Amino acid sequence: MRVRAMDYAAEDDAAPVERLLSLFAARGWPCELVSEDEMSGEIQGSWANYQLRAIWRAEDRVLQFLCLPDIRVTEERRAAAYELLCLVNEQMWLGHFDIWSNGDVLLYRHGALLGEDGQLSLEMAQALVECAIDECDRFYPAFQFVLWGGKSPRAALEAAMVDAAGEA
Repeated sequence: MRVRAMDYAAEDDAAPVERLLSLFAARGWPCELVSEDEMSGEIQGSWANYQLRAIWRAEDRVLQFLCLPDIRVTEERRAAAYELLCLVNEQMWLGHFDIWSNGDVLLYRHGALLGEDGQLSLEMAQALVECAIDECDRFYPAFQFVLWGGKSPRAALEAAMVDAAGEA
């Protein structure tokens, strides 16, 4: 998924959550302000709708960016899911996948350390969204193969990582 540069309504000195809200609103993606330091939104990916959350921690200047592909891990498949998580996370440069212990939900998580001014540029906001959606789209099939298809984690990752040669 590529988000193109665009006009937006946020001020240049907007807080990170406000910048993301403006980006979502300008793109027509549903979003809401959960609190002064947290927003939630939804984007249609290639495989599913993904819930995105951003949580700003001003004292550390860290923006926690979460993407939840609505995949629940059952007790029976938990060991295989954790093995797949290790294999998947080895493939990633930014962020990582995790299983949230509260609800057994799969999620992508990325913590962005912002500069002294705590500002999030439009380019960085776009990159956070793109990276989250791209990684969820890239590995969604592997998680489905393990959780619903009964494949081994290694076989599921190999099947999901096969690149198609061309387009139909």
